[in-house]
Amino acid sequence: MEVTIRKASFQDHNDIALFQEKMALETEHIRLDPSVVKEGVKAVIADFAKGCYYVAENDGEIVGCLLTTFEWSDWRNGKIIWIQSLYVLPEFRNKGIFKQLYDHVKQLVENDPNLKAIRLYVDKTNMTAINVYRKCGMNGEHYQLFEWQKGT
Repeated sequence: MEVTIRKASFQDHNDIALFQEKMALETEHIRLDPSVVKEGVKAVIADFAKGCYYVAENDGEIVGCLLTTFEWSDWRNGKIIWIQSLYVLPEFRNKGIFKQLYDHVKQLVENDPNLKAIRLYVDKTNMTAINVYRKCGMNGEHYQLFEWQKGT
């Protein structure tokens, strides 16, 4: 299987939004408002300061995607890339799609002296994802994530 990784374009927004809806339902049992998600995806594609989507294509079909966003690190005097909104179609899982997306992002970091690290968060019960991330050379030993959400 030949997969191409590329930066998403505006024409990809419907596929990416649908992937986000599927991911939320699959991982957190949440039904997202499709119109809100679509506008959110379009906002990212229109403004690199918000982040950047990358898509994985097989035979012209988008089979996976992820979103990268940035965190400023004063300790490192540079940016940390966060991987978010990762989704791979079920029939394309366990075929190395995430690894190819991850390797693409890792190459961006390795080639840019202003980029210092890659981070992502994962539900602590999602052992499948945790094992995939470990195989890519990532670890979850340094930090624990805490959050507060408006309206909850």
